[in-house]
Amino acid sequence: MTPPAATARRRGRKRDYQRGVTLIELVVVAASIAVLAAIAIPSYRSHLLRAHRTEARASLLALATAQEKFHLQCRHYASALDPGKDSDCVKASLDFPARSERGYYAIRITSANASGWTAESSPTGPPQSEDRPCQRFGLASSGRKRAWDAARRDNVMECWGR
Repeated sequence: MTPPAATARRRGRKRDYQRGVTLIELVVVAASIAVLAAIAIPSYRSHLLRAHRTEARASLLALATAQEKFHLQCRHYASALDPGKDSDCVKASLDFPARSERGYYAIRITSANASGWTAESSPTGPPQSEDRPCQRFGLASSGRKRAWDAARRDNVMECWGR
């Protein structure tokens, strides 16, 4: 048991430490978070832009498959996309969406005849319009892949890969 005199001394004594966080400590933590965010956010956005490029490539490759199927049935390639309507050999229209799966890219057939076709995809708006290295993708019936940056320079290696 504690003697009454010791208890009285303990109650009257001030504490040697303080509780809480100082303003300087808060500023240091806030600055650290700001530096990490300044590094992480642009890197994350860049990664998302590169990841969404696969949507343009996938749409063009799916269009190539649809064009070959159309060619087998009609003996020529479709020259226009007509989403939601049956493919028509006379009108040379193909039932294929004019936008990529999530809508980041617009798809269009740039030329078509009995022997071949070419198609392009371009961004429909943000965020992909900010992807300067890969602004436009192209694909031909011959298998030739194309890509252009914002200045219309060829950039196939970065956009389509090897």
